Amino acid sequence: MPTRHLHLVRHGAADAFGELTEVGRRQSELVGRRLAALPVDAVWHSPLPRAARSARIIGGCLPGATVREAAELVDHVPHVPADPGPAWAAFFDGYEAEEAAAGERLAAALVARFARPAETETHEVLVTHAYPVAWLLRHALDAPPARWLGLSCGNAALTAIEYRDGLPPTVLLYNDMGHLPAELRWTGFGPGARP
Repeated sequence: MPTRHLHLVRHGAADAFGELTEVGRRQSELVGRRLAALPVDAVWHSPLPRAARSARIIGGCLPGATVREAAELVDHVPHVPADPGPAWAAFFDGYEAEEAAAGERLAAALVARFARPAETETHEVLVTHAYPVAWLLRHALDAPPARWLGLSCGNAALTAIEYRDGLPPTVLLYNDMGHLPAELRWTGFGPGARP
């Protein structure tokens, strides 16, 4: 039974203009080295510059892997809950119904393209953003749509999900940063405890 192995990676740290920083380049190289032992067929990336640049660096560590853009991997809010609760109310303040519907369509396209078995054994790396990683993880766990909220993802963190015909998805890793030294973990998040 062929397995589709998805290796989800949030892009490396970026500056306020969306360009990778030196830290982001180093993070991308380290996750690429970690993935180098796998028979990766393709590296797919979001159209945004920080993800595209991370993907090129990662792809440089993966001989034989193609590096291509996938529009479905763009940064987006996949679901706006009807009642987000007080903790998330400010985040969704001003979100129009049209924007929410567009995000849900994009999330559905992301799932339709990547969150399913393949006809042959494949290893694909998806270089994307925190929200699409959270959405794919939520989908793999068959959790309610609002559960994507709070599923944080560090820069260059690795999440791995396997898909096989007739079986539910298998989550192997989530937000794993074991390939990064402590000073490169959780880049982009506020102060607080770091694993």
